[in-house]
Amino acid sequence: MGSAGDVLEDNPVGRLKVYVYELPSKYNKKLLQKDPRCLTHMFAAEIFMHRFLLSSPVRTRNPDEADWFYTPIYPTCDLTPTGLPLPFKSPRMMRSAIQLISSNWPYWNRTEGADHFFVVPHDFGACFHYQEEKAIERGILPLLQRATLVQTFGQRNHVCLDEGSITIPPFAPPQKMQAHLIPQDVPRSIFVYFRGLFYDVNNDPEGGYYARGARAAVWENFKNNPLFDISTDHPTTYYEDMQRSIFCLCPLGWAPWSPRLVEAVVFGCIPVIIADDIVLPFADAIPWEEIGVFVGEKDVPELDTILTSIPTEVILRKQRLLANPSMKRAMLFPQPAQPGDAFHQILNGLARKLPHDRSIYLKAGEKVLNWTAGPVGDLKPCLQGNGLIGDRDSFGCHLRREGEREAAMGGGMGAFWGTRVMEIVKKHDSGGLLWKRIKLTPTRKANAKTRLRRVWQNEAVLRACAEADASNSPGVSNTESCTSAGKNE
Repeated sequence: MGSAGDVLEDNPVGRLKVYVYELPSKYNKKLLQKDPRCLTHMFAAEIFMHRFLLSSPVRTRNPDEADWFYTPIYPTCDLTPTGLPLPFKSPRMMRSAIQLISSNWPYWNRTEGADHFFVVPHDFGACFHYQEEKAIERGILPLLQRATLVQTFGQRNHVCLDEGSITIPPFAPPQKMQAHLIPQDVPRSIFVYFRGLFYDVNNDPEGGYYARGARAAVWENFKNNPLFDISTDHPTTYYEDMQRSIFCLCPLGWAPWSPRLVEAVVFGCIPVIIADDIVLPFADAIPWEEIGVFVGEKDVPELDTILTSIPTEVILRKQRLLANPSMKRAMLFPQPAQPGDAFHQILNGLARKLPHDRSIYLKAGEKVLNWTAGPVGDLKPCLQGNGLIGDRDSFGCHLRREGEREAAMGGGMGAFWGTRVMEIVKKHDSGGLLWKRIKLTPTRKANAKTRLRRVWQNEAVLRACAEADASNSPGVSNTESCTSAGKNE
């Protein structure tokens, strides 16, 4: 752990040189042009890190003098209508990019990526899945297992966090936060503050799995406690309310991290971190133990006792440390960049890993990585299609027409529902999902939409629809059967 104001102030310039590969725009800029929302979601660090490095003084245009190699690819810039990233093409995109750099430059092959770094800010990093059990099953993409991963996900003893990874904060819009600052002398009249989900009824209807039950325990124990200002509402005064609060709860959700951690630090609200085994951003530079409060997930029912027992002088010390501008800068990706910001903390992390050990360099013809390892789906160019599938994308993947893709993910576009709506029936005896075609009525359309929204994150649903596309011809009747998919394929 660092001490406030020392390691955070390190200047990486002159300590390392980074070579930025020039990739075709299909890996980055075209994805952003297709969906500008990628600039504002919590995974946008992959975009802003690319922009920063292009004009950074650590950039070198001579790859022979580079310490590190950066591959600018935006694996999370593929969003649903509600703004959630889809990870399904990410492994194929990453493999495609690595094949490109290994074929056109000699630098990947001499270390198989050990002197390369990639920004992978998805929920579970380079495991490329939003459901933890699926992410664990997949593991880190085999081709990235020697590279340094710069990722938001951090949890000790987890297959999706490599020992050499650099854990970073999620992106939070600096200009937006700046616009909501209130005078520093405004008293902090709220003792504990939280806004967000306590239950995820759509994806965890039985409860207990989402946030490992920690958020549910917060609500059940403290919803009527006058010291706790907690709600699922997200008011327009959210940022202002955090600046009026002493403690801000930062519990895990589906993953252990969330933007609340950034918001709490920036707004001087003591973060109460409820996520066992979390690895926090820039933990070698930011003194998290000194600025935050750690509460075990099993201890949530005692949260009021824990927080009220903290001495006033300890609270004041934490607030003084949080008031340090260097602490706030380290959590943000500002435009333009500023000394000591998150960009520079990433570079500091890379610089601290230098010099590279000579053992990373392979002998001529030596191979360590297995290019055929990993899930079968990652190795295929993409699903084949027919009349119901649109054009191929730039990675050789067939794309649904826009309306079909959005509807399949729960967005609800009329064209899809008028031609290919399928009702989902939960089979209680098998735990699977059975798809069958039905004659549509307005009521059935509405019911199908509702059910799809509830299960859109279930990979089996997506696979079932894709298999239907691949097997049916343009003339298939709406009453013919589709397919079935097991929940735990």
